[in-house]
Amino acid sequence: MRHEMSYEEKYKMMIETPVDKLIPRLAVPTIISMLITSIYNMADTFFVSQLSTAASGAVGVNFSLMAMIQAIGFTLGMGSGNYMSRMLGEKKQEKAQRACSTAVYTAFACGLLLAVSGIWNIDSMVRMLGATETIAPYARDYGKYILIAAPYMTVSFVFNNHLRAQGNAALSMLGITTGGVLNVILDPLLIFHFEMGISGAAIATIFSQFISFLILLFLVVRSGNVLKPHPKFFTMRGWVYKEILSAGMPTLGRQGLASAASVLLNVAAAAFGDAAVAAMSIVTRIMMFINSALIGFGQGFQPVCGFNFGAKKYDRVLEAYYFCRRVAFIFLFSMAIFMFSVSTPIMRLFRKEDAEVVRIGALALKLQCIMLPSQAFTIIGNMLTQSIGYSFRATLTAIGKQGLFFIPAILILPGILGIWGLQLAQPVADFLTFVLTQAIVVMVAKELKTMNREIVNEPQEGEG
Repeated sequence: MRHEMSYEEKYKMMIETPVDKLIPRLAVPTIISMLITSIYNMADTFFVSQLSTAASGAVGVNFSLMAMIQAIGFTLGMGSGNYMSRMLGEKKQEKAQRACSTAVYTAFACGLLLAVSGIWNIDSMVRMLGATETIAPYARDYGKYILIAAPYMTVSFVFNNHLRAQGNAALSMLGITTGGVLNVILDPLLIFHFEMGISGAAIATIFSQFISFLILLFLVVRSGNVLKPHPKFFTMRGWVYKEILSAGMPTLGRQGLASAASVLLNVAAAAFGDAAVAAMSIVTRIMMFINSALIGFGQGFQPVCGFNFGAKKYDRVLEAYYFCRRVAFIFLFSMAIFMFSVSTPIMRLFRKEDAEVVRIGALALKLQCIMLPSQAFTIIGNMLTQSIGYSFRATLTAIGKQGLFFIPAILILPGILGIWGLQLAQPVADFLTFVLTQAIVVMVAKELKTMNREIVNEPQEGEG
């Protein structure tokens, strides 16, 4: 039977194991988890695209809704998780426990509120998300089911982040992977065999997510070295929410603006027809799939970063950052070359019946591949500032890609350059975010080096 580490053993592992061994060990499960989560979306996009261009566009429209749900779950999950990592690094377990419990119960309440308000206003909601006249009926059928699942989906995202923050990435992978595999099996069965159309895709997704939630709940409750959400530790005190939101604000900025950016992308694409909406939706899912591997790798870095910052091992924080950035760049450079060369065949896999979807999407995919390697610096840099609690700078780097730069680009460029502007908006935003993030990370690295020198030069006990 596998030995379950105590808190002391886990603490020693996080601050002493060489980072080039520790991070891959933690990252492999999180990479798999992120890829499987992305497969949820890819499977829906692929199978629904076989129905019609309008149905394919509807999945893109509802991606904005999924982004809202993820924004709640990831903000509370990553915010509390990063704080928990630092508190466990400082051996302040009760504070970590309060953040854990408060985040879980708050996530459920927020998910329930979103579900009730969304279902009540479903027609106006899908219009607001960018649905055209022909896409709206499909978007409504898909969206109503996703909203039903919002309360337990938000909690699942929190559980997933809590398990990773405590060095239990393999457990979070188990719950996410099971749901993802189930979703891929159920999608074609419900869509085509039972002739449920786009509603079948949504039902497959929410049922799979529910199974993931049950597995994650079981793992959290049964694992001996994992903090559990207990009502007695839930609190409405300001300091808890301040710590959670301080650490989670970058995620809220990133996820919330991703949702807003997705809506604006749908609205801008709708001006060029359903083919443009479907094409940009497919490209978004493809790029998310690639970036999900990078984010998964970075999430193996975050608990190491948080633990060691809390333990004042600033040299290990920087060592871990440079290692992750190097590995991520090599991976993304390779993926960019490959995806650039197969952009047209990839688009045909999704919607070969519509040449316009393939044409628009293939060029957009090539343009985004040009800037893909820069994401190694942007995403790992953002995770560094977030994990060590540098909230303002982390928020600034997080909102750059989909907020500070993409939103103006998608509002301005299509009006000037037409459909070229639609396709160029994301690469332009990626370049500007890269420049901003590098400027911030260079400053943070200097500060960490200074802090490390101060620790090294501190008089030892008994000296002087």
